[in-house]
Amino acid sequence: MNKHATPNLRAEKITGGVATDQRHDSGHKHVSGTAVYIDDMPEPAGTLHGCLGLSAATHATITSMDLSAVRAAPGVVDVLTASDVPGENDISPTGRHDEPVLADGKVQFYGQPIFCVIAETREQARRATRLAKVEYEDLPFVTDIGELDPRKDRLVTPPLTLKRGDAAAAIKAAPRRLKGQMRVGGQEHFYLEGHIAMAVPGEDEDVTIYSSTQHPSEVQHMVSHALGVPSNAITVEIRRMGGGFGGKETQGNQFAALAAIAAKKHHRAVKIRPDRDDDMIATGKRHDFLVDYEVGFDDEGNILGVDFMFAARCGFSSDLSGPVTDRALFHCDNTYFWPAVHAQSAPLYTNTVSNTAFRGFGGPQGMVGAERVIDEVAFAVGKDPLEIRKKNFYGTSDRNVTPYHQTVEDNIIQRIVAELEQSAGYARRRREISAFNANSRFIKRGLALTPVKFGISFTATHYNQAGALVHVYTDGSVHLNHGGTEMGQGLYIKVAQVVAEEFQIDLDQVKITATTTGKVPNTSATAASSGSDLNGMAAQNGARQIKDRLTNFAAEKYQVPRDQVLFLPNRVRIGNQEIAFADLVKQAYMARIQLSAAGFYKTPKIHWNRDKGEGRPFYYFAYGASCSEVSVDTLTGEYMVERTDILHDTGRSLNRAIDIGQIEGGFIQGMGWLTTEELWWDDKGRLRTHAPSTYKIPLASDRPKIFNVTLADWPEASEPTVHRSKAVGEPPFPLGMSVLHALSDAVASVADHKICPRLDAPATPERVLMTIERLKNEVKASA
Repeated sequence: MNKHATPNLRAEKITGGVATDQRHDSGHKHVSGTAVYIDDMPEPAGTLHGCLGLSAATHATITSMDLSAVRAAPGVVDVLTASDVPGENDISPTGRHDEPVLADGKVQFYGQPIFCVIAETREQARRATRLAKVEYEDLPFVTDIGELDPRKDRLVTPPLTLKRGDAAAAIKAAPRRLKGQMRVGGQEHFYLEGHIAMAVPGEDEDVTIYSSTQHPSEVQHMVSHALGVPSNAITVEIRRMGGGFGGKETQGNQFAALAAIAAKKHHRAVKIRPDRDDDMIATGKRHDFLVDYEVGFDDEGNILGVDFMFAARCGFSSDLSGPVTDRALFHCDNTYFWPAVHAQSAPLYTNTVSNTAFRGFGGPQGMVGAERVIDEVAFAVGKDPLEIRKKNFYGTSDRNVTPYHQTVEDNIIQRIVAELEQSAGYARRRREISAFNANSRFIKRGLALTPVKFGISFTATHYNQAGALVHVYTDGSVHLNHGGTEMGQGLYIKVAQVVAEEFQIDLDQVKITATTTGKVPNTSATAASSGSDLNGMAAQNGARQIKDRLTNFAAEKYQVPRDQVLFLPNRVRIGNQEIAFADLVKQAYMARIQLSAAGFYKTPKIHWNRDKGEGRPFYYFAYGASCSEVSVDTLTGEYMVERTDILHDTGRSLNRAIDIGQIEGGFIQGMGWLTTEELWWDDKGRLRTHAPSTYKIPLASDRPKIFNVTLADWPEASEPTVHRSKAVGEPPFPLGMSVLHALSDAVASVADHKICPRLDAPATPERVLMTIERLKNEVKASA
């Protein structure tokens, strides 16, 4: 950020401090094409290129693999197989040793990497992979969790059970009860920049890896295991990613490990960048779920007991399926108090690519299950779903204990929903839509307002820590490094604002530098919406250490009490005089005061006992609500989003401009997941939606025609987070549920809102049409 600007020593306020709207530090580079991603970096002389050879069987034993034609192909330098992994042939992020770098004798999904071609050019490597002659002996396979029994079939990791009270007894004793099942689809990350890794060998055991990863420390550890060398030999660096969304938390391990193995073997830099088809086929996605539910309630719509089973398609290995399915249970309440609840996960083994982290990390799937229960109850008692939602909200002094026994201490959902209901004109529009539908034969409109409560923290407690490195140079400029990664979400600029605020210097005096394991070690993934929370606090801690030393130095040098040393915009008042910040720094250097600090932060108060299903896994909750209106063509199932209003809570926002962008993007991505984005495997176990031509993410034209996004200006984090701000990465994503429920509302109108549509996700036009036809047939059958 340093533009060599001269700080304004008379300013009343610094430029670019906390709670000011600042553009993304790389925004101008993104739009001008000058932002440097890994594939833009100049390649070292002699760089080789890799391409994965993927299996053509879904579940099989490899009986023979003839790679002679591959090795003889033009430009090919080497072909790596499992036997070429010098260390451990495993990249399992949870240490379950169930995910090989390259398959060894057995393949467990169609498209699993079984070899890697290393060639002089990327095109030569790609062409050579097609020359392999591999023979298989097929084994039975399963790709659809609908064919499995969650209580009997193979799991990839132990399940979780949450319970409070006696749900079975409460449901049995309830005046009314019902049960059902919902299918919730998965989602491809579809980042603009696909996976990529470039490994540059050094002397001895050293290798530097440029990896498009959200978790540099994990790549470091996985590569060290694969090479059989200590972690200190591996340096991982990443300046920016072209999107991550969780897909680069673990999935970059394979590309980095193979690039590093080849680089060390041939003493040349190696780059691996799969094309979009291979990327989509060979890397994990959001987990799709089958949610079984049973609910007991009274005639007014008060829910008395619920029982959930969340069965997930996890793929062939555990990856992060354990914590993802755990978090689905953590959010099976969303904003609602279940008086008695039982919820169980089933992380099911399937012969598909191992699913992985995706924005929300299972939480949105849990919320969708909760909202289906609300819809079921609303239709059963003949009331507006919003009325049932409000009736079952968490309380503030009572009715405030979650299924995992954490007390909700910061509940503001009632006010959020009340304000949005008013500003969006919900009641008026509900009446108008009812009148419109009564007079429109084919086009039906729908309206829904859905709330969100999202827990903030990694559910694995040890991940809730961060480090930062802060240097102050003798000219007063600051060098900032931390363990968080920049994937377009604006983390770097937010943390820089925190440091600028702490020193009271203009933002352009703070230099943002690439994330690297060589500066800040043992970092957590930039995930769980905690990037700003953790790294902002760590950087603030580092800055405060230096600031404290400067304060002590000034007090001693100028013989004044510490409380008479005040940091003002770009200057420091010491007693009754003021000097420039840079001048004080220079004086401190001459007096041999340390001007560098390693900051650290760990989230307090959180704890979790998985065996008991009890604890405080979340530091606080973020809240929001969205209201969407849609139009549906009942002859074709096609639809449009007419309007969306969002009110979201980010506490005391560090940067409102960045936060609003995150909310807009999160909503659209959540809407896409629940509407147009459909993953489809054929009867041979092949993913057929593996390119932009067959997988439909939302376009700019799919956004709501009217799109109002507002930050609630009154809340602040109930806990001492960085400047009392709140996380904003994942919480907006499930706001897209309002579109699914608005579609459901429109569909329900063809049966006069007498039948719960049970519209599954993704609600593609085809699925909407089939649901409409089903409701029409049910109406006829009951006539």
